[in-house]
Amino acid sequence: MTAARISSPADRPRLGLRERKKIKTREAIRTATYALVREQGYDATTIDQIAERAEVSPSTVFRYFPTKEDIVLTDEYDPVLLEELRARPTDEPWPESIRQVMLAAARAGVEDDVEVARLRTRLLVQVPAVRSRMMESMSVTGRLLCVAIAERTGHDPDGLEVRVHAMSLLGGLMEASMYWAENGHQGDFPALLDRALDVLEHGLGHDLEHSRKDGPEPGGEQAPGSGNP
Repeated sequence: MTAARISSPADRPRLGLRERKKIKTREAIRTATYALVREQGYDATTIDQIAERAEVSPSTVFRYFPTKEDIVLTDEYDPVLLEELRARPTDEPWPESIRQVMLAAARAGVEDDVEVARLRTRLLVQVPAVRSRMMESMSVTGRLLCVAIAERTGHDPDGLEVRVHAMSLLGGLMEASMYWAENGHQGDFPALLDRALDVLEHGLGHDLEHSRKDGPEPGGEQAPGSGNP
């Protein structure tokens, strides 16, 4: 899940020096990549250029990120997903728990750096290699979700129903992200994700009624992809 921090660092144990250095190096690599992509485009950006800008070796880049696509897609906070779900009230309905955690992650991702959020989602739409890698990485996050679902519901984490439910949630997140980018990043991304979760929870008919009440969809009078930063 390409989400950002959804709870305060003060709520977590202080990391050791080695782990803090790893996070700092990963962030330097990401920052260098985003800057280069903005300057010259994704395809023209090479690992050697990223390493030079981040002041690390190319081998260090590959040690942290197996592919260039992983630099765009990977963040530090997938494990936080399971923690946050476990922290929800035990008597809270599962759909509400997952909704609150996913929306909190979406809000934090945009609030932390909206320009990075726009860049990442735009690349997801425009670069087939990024989109393909996203599909691959969803399986890892999906396993975390399966564990969380099993803990809350008592179902087998390897059961077909649990796996389908977990991947449908991630598919909804991916489609909401792409829709946001395709429509020039108009509107509020958490609101789009909330609509996607409504579809998964209540079905398509509910979403169509909700859309009519809300008025025209974002980008209805603008060509898809126009207005990108």
